[in-house]
Amino acid sequence: MLEANNRQVAALALSLLDLTDLSDNCAPEAIEKLCAQAVTPFGHTAAICIWPRFVAQARAILGPNSAVKIATVVNFPSGDLTVETVVAETEKAIADGADEIDLVIPYKAFMAGDEQAVRTMISAVKAVCTPPVLLKTILETGELKDRGLIRSASHIAIQEGADFIKTSTGKVAVNATLEAADIMLTCIRESGRKVGFKPAGGVRTVGDARLYLNLAATIHSPDWPMPSTFRFGASGLLGDILAVLEGREPAVAAAAY
Repeated sequence: MLEANNRQVAALALSLLDLTDLSDNCAPEAIEKLCAQAVTPFGHTAAICIWPRFVAQARAILGPNSAVKIATVVNFPSGDLTVETVVAETEKAIADGADEIDLVIPYKAFMAGDEQAVRTMISAVKAVCTPPVLLKTILETGELKDRGLIRSASHIAIQEGADFIKTSTGKVAVNATLEAADIMLTCIRESGRKVGFKPAGGVRTVGDARLYLNLAATIHSPDWPMPSTFRFGASGLLGDILAVLEGREPAVAAAAY
């Protein structure tokens, strides 16, 4: 990956993309568009990532055996809901057809010193994410800020069974950063487990994607980033990917995520 050309990086990034619409004003028409955009002449995205209320609609559009997975968010974006509420959210989303659950950990409680709140939340949600449903845990690293907290949250999530650790909700001032990615990717390597990594929020260009892919290749191996171990959470990245693959100049990115 370190020596790959832009087209190679773009093609890989497409296969790793969780094409996201978590806008506050998201409507059914936007979900129809998102599902259509997820399948391109160059291949499909790994998943779409949407609000839980749209999962059943997306499943009806994509069909029961779509190669495009449906990811949805729970305890989102605050991380403040009760365990019982979040488990119920998760069970409903899975019943509606979700393949992947992106769970916001109770990061404010964690920052206040309550490690057990994080463990309890993740283990409870993991218990209802029976295979093949994947659990991604959103650490909200831009709010944790401290390297030690990010490292601790990463290890806790891995210990409690997360299939992926994800940087951000995209709803706070600081989202994915290379510094947080370095910490999280290193924690995955230290764990010895097959756990994926997902930078989310602020990855808008193929150039941005290359930075994260090169970091993963350096910490793990050049062939480590694949859909089962690496995702990009983004709404604006697809436009730049397609521009590179089509050999044209990208339009100015308008997407906020």
